[in-house]
Amino acid sequence: MGQPLTVGIVGCGAIAAQYLRTIGRLPQVRLVAVADLDPERARATARPYPGVEALGVAELIADPRIQVVLNLTVPAAHAEIALRAIAAGKDVYCEKPLAATSQDARRVLEAAREAGVRVGCAPDTVLGTGTQTARAAIDDGLIGRPVAATATMMTPGHERWHPNPDFYYAPGGGPLLDMGPYYVSSLVTMLGPVSTVIGAAGRTRAKRTIGSGPRQGEEIPVTVDTHVTGVLVHESGALSTLVMSFDAVATQAPNIEVHGEQGSLVVPDPNHFDGPVLLTRLGEDAARELPVSAGYTEAGRGVGLIDFLSDREPRAGGTLAFHVLDVMESLLASAHAGRSVDVESTCERPATVTLSNPATRGQGASPRSQPFLRSPSPPPNSCR
Repeated sequence: MGQPLTVGIVGCGAIAAQYLRTIGRLPQVRLVAVADLDPERARATARPYPGVEALGVAELIADPRIQVVLNLTVPAAHAEIALRAIAAGKDVYCEKPLAATSQDARRVLEAAREAGVRVGCAPDTVLGTGTQTARAAIDDGLIGRPVAATATMMTPGHERWHPNPDFYYAPGGGPLLDMGPYYVSSLVTMLGPVSTVIGAAGRTRAKRTIGSGPRQGEEIPVTVDTHVTGVLVHESGALSTLVMSFDAVATQAPNIEVHGEQGSLVVPDPNHFDGPVLLTRLGEDAARELPVSAGYTEAGRGVGLIDFLSDREPRAGGTLAFHVLDVMESLLASAHAGRSVDVESTCERPATVTLSNPATRGQGASPRSQPFLRSPSPPPNSCR
């Protein structure tokens, strides 16, 4: 009988609860410990879970029981915690983005390659049935040759509901780096890597007012662009139009549409794991919902951890995350320079996910015998 993957969480903020729910449902994964700069918050996080310890950050990273450090810190701390975990010989799975800058992200991947460990990174929503069913439809030729896509996320800003929204408006934040990873990761999963970008960006105001919690009414500074738009030119020739905004009230636009010569797809919210995929074929009068054909069912944040049970790079992995971050940084650079910018990195499309329920798969068998991959992946932690 194989042993479950042992995980330690660093960072017990709001997002941790979603990961904890998922880990609790995965027989292939066992949570060992949690850590936070606030020891009481770590203790409060561990308390409902028998056998889970609250440790200091350094203590958790050094703990020999832990195979993967799940890095749920704020973006500015992602690289620091990842590098410390890698130095301790641990695999690392980070919340998105992989790091606050592509320079720091490259340091993480290079350190991991030298240490012989692997790096994974959110979003793993691309492993759910929504994006995966759309990917399967594209691969099966249901829309013909893909020619274009649109991706739209518009909201008045997270300060209206988040009690500590400062990091959304600091370097490493903004609508593009906060929400863009979901959309760009989905676009790359479906249409392949991006070679060139053309962008424009702006911000509506220099301060935001916190709308809830103990700091309600407090103003925080805005130091990043809060409306970003542009075109991503994929290596395949497809063109994706991206709009990410913390400045708009609402939109009726689909989260993602993909258009081909023979049909169009409406793809569900990439911030979620599932949702209907709608297909309209050339000559048809109405869209029809496609049956779920690929991806993890009943998935939640953290499901990407089970790819660490194989010897290959995780599909929600460092190579993809680095390329996505490079695309977003290049888009911002294009917006500020007023010209197109070539994206220096590239990646392979991650392997598809066979339709399955990860909460039941893997029981009664050695985890190492179940790679969950249908096709070859790129070399571990490669970025070029």
